[in-house]
Amino acid sequence: HGIRPTMMLAGADTTAVQALIDRGVAADGTMPTGDGYLIRTTDGARNVRWPLFEQTVALFDHEGGLPFEYIDNQDGMGLDYIENTQDVLFYFTGLVSVPQIATNTYLPGAIADHLTSYGGEVPTSSQMSCVAWLEAGATASFGTVVEPCNFVDKFPNPAVATAHYYRGQTLIEAYWKSVATPGEGLFVGEPLAKPWSETEVSFDGST
Repeated sequence: HGIRPTMMLAGADTTAVQALIDRGVAADGTMPTGDGYLIRTTDGARNVRWPLFEQTVALFDHEGGLPFEYIDNQDGMGLDYIENTQDVLFYFTGLVSVPQIATNTYLPGAIADHLTSYGGEVPTSSQMSCVAWLEAGATASFGTVVEPCNFVDKFPNPAVATAHYYRGQTLIEAYWKSVATPGEGLFVGEPLAKPWSETEVSFDGST
């Protein structure tokens, strides 16, 4: 189609970027069994992906699927975020800034993003930059760089990203496929991370 998907290696300095690359490499072939969190927050304008959150949970709700937890906090009776949580593999939410992300432990290959207007500005933003997820330990994130309105097609669809990732595609392939209209956004992370990489098969030439 005459286009070439890209993903920015982003970080505060070269040490942080090297650590990001190392996380991507460490993810390869691990077949991780971590958890995914999809949070419908009290921020109504940034909650437009919540039906996709429910679809994601339903998609993997079977034997051999991935453990996803959909947290509906639209009424504000609980928290808009997770904290002190281990083995986070996916974290999708909608907030201007997500608290306590650094208190969680993210598995190599983890994807995390928050739907907001200027999350794609790096390394900092008037809102929370997607780079904050990388600094917290995620391997990839996404954000828009100009006002996108809250059109769902401009942001990652968790059901699409996780399904392609789980089938063995690289992070850049899976994540790019999840954004229907990516022209206003920026993907950051280690593009070749492949946690569910295919088994290598060798032939001795006799068949």
